[in-house]
Amino acid sequence: MRAADPPGSTGFWLPLFNGRDLSGWKVKIKGFPLGENHLDTFRVENGVLRVAYDKYTQFDGKFGHLFFVQPFSHYRLRVEYRFVGEQTPGGPGWAWRNSGIMLHCQAPESLRVDQDFPVSIEVQLLGGDGRTERPTANLCTPGTHVVLDGKLHTPHCTNSRSKTFHGDQWVTVEVEVRGDERIRHYVNGELVFEYEQPQLDPGDADAKRLLEQRGGDKRLREGYIALQAESHPVEFRKVELMPLAP
Repeated sequence: MRAADPPGSTGFWLPLFNGRDLSGWKVKIKGFPLGENHLDTFRVENGVLRVAYDKYTQFDGKFGHLFFVQPFSHYRLRVEYRFVGEQTPGGPGWAWRNSGIMLHCQAPESLRVDQDFPVSIEVQLLGGDGRTERPTANLCTPGTHVVLDGKLHTPHCTNSRSKTFHGDQWVTVEVEVRGDERIRHYVNGELVFEYEQPQLDPGDADAKRLLEQRGGDKRLREGYIALQAESHPVEFRKVELMPLAP
């Protein structure tokens, strides 16, 4: 199945990234207060939003996330990304050519200072090593679960059906988000993954804290969008959103 304007769409894409600066976005890096862009990790250069590590000597667990300031519920998100350069010294092996688009995130203000990842649904972005298969637009679930094929799905990461993209080529990922009903991942227009009922994991400490604030309601109907910084340089040249009618 190829991507097409879904029912209820406006047909208009709204740029979340303006190509000039980080207006409309908030930085959160582990170990630092919200808004402190440690070592200029997130920056805009030549019209591209970059996750850069040239000012680092060691990664030292400084996982980062760039949050758009407004939460969304029903929408289509389109991102064009590519991995570049070498991984930062000290970055974990699994984070090589690894980033992500975080959906239905908890509010950036609610993250603990030393929290690695926001409670969210992650569209995991991976780059190939030139030899082996390594699909992109996978599902990871920090503090969350989903329903897959009619059953509660609890593994942390699950591969999509996408092709592997080697080298520094640009890749387009689109995500169709329907509140707490359904989420679909597309890569270069091809449907590669879909699941239902995103929800909080009561066994996760950060999710448990959110559950208490929500009166025990597990279902994730809306949330913030964030881009990841996990130790490998990555560039985003387009981040845009199409609102969908509920």
